Amino acid sequence: MIQPLRLALALALLGGTAARAEPVPGGRIERTRAVTIASGPAEPLPEVRVAGDTPTLLFFPAPIQTKTLTFDESRIRVLDTGALSVIVQAVTDLQEGERHEIGVFFADGRVPARAGFVLVTAPTQVDTRIDVRRPEPPAAPCLSEVQPRVPLPEDFVLLGYVGDTGVSVVPIKGVEDEAQSLSTSSGRFYLGKGWALVSVRIENLSTHRWTPREATFSRPMGPSLQARLVMEGDGMIEPGELGQALAVVDMPDLNADTSFTLELRGEDGRSLKIPDVRFPKAAREGGQ
Repeated sequence: MIQPLRLALALALLGGTAARAEPVPGGRIERTRAVTIASGPAEPLPEVRVAGDTPTLLFFPAPIQTKTLTFDESRIRVLDTGALSVIVQAVTDLQEGERHEIGVFFADGRVPARAGFVLVTAPTQVDTRIDVRRPEPPAAPCLSEVQPRVPLPEDFVLLGYVGDTGVSVVPIKGVEDEAQSLSTSSGRFYLGKGWALVSVRIENLSTHRWTPREATFSRPMGPSLQARLVMEGDGMIEPGELGQALAVVDMPDLNADTSFTLELRGEDGRSLKIPDVRFPKAAREGGQ
């Protein structure tokens, strides 16, 4: 951030949240105020008054996902972003009736998940700081009525999980390890933008419960890749039962010619190795 913006942001943060209005040359009034975002798509977005000669700070009550910020770059500049803030400025004063939407997702997953605003220019006022507020939550519903938000396709694109080449998928051969009393079936390997994910169905052939705790991709040459392990349900696979395991690794450049071995290690000392796992080649632009 350039030095003037650092100073402006520091002053804005120290200024508090009480609404104020200060006259500036030319008759326009600069003001600081609190704005409550819409609680759902049926409600209109709140207006924020911007100008071509004045930055506007949007200060949020919770961390935001800056990669999900959307706006019209031809008419609006984003001067800086932070964990709780966005500084915007119109390229020039917007014309009468000209309205531009800007929005960003929160990182905490609470509702409303997205903060959206309509940017306009008013002849007599400009907002120098907006303290964003979420609407008061309704009375807590019964546990049976609580429904988690289902991710939408646009969420994955906005978060950068899917690039121009899409996602590649290849099957994985099943493995049966009699010594460990474990076997796999229905495996798939997914490759996205900077990430890879293995999903396998594991059958516990033992008379003892198996609980995987760690996942690692190893290769003949080069360091091993520690993966995030996500298990279906409570993570425990009972004797004779099936469970789904997902091993995720974040790495921007994955060599499709390298063979890996995926090892899943359980808390009882048993482990399952899936050999000859190859990262799928990324699909070409415009199709698989």
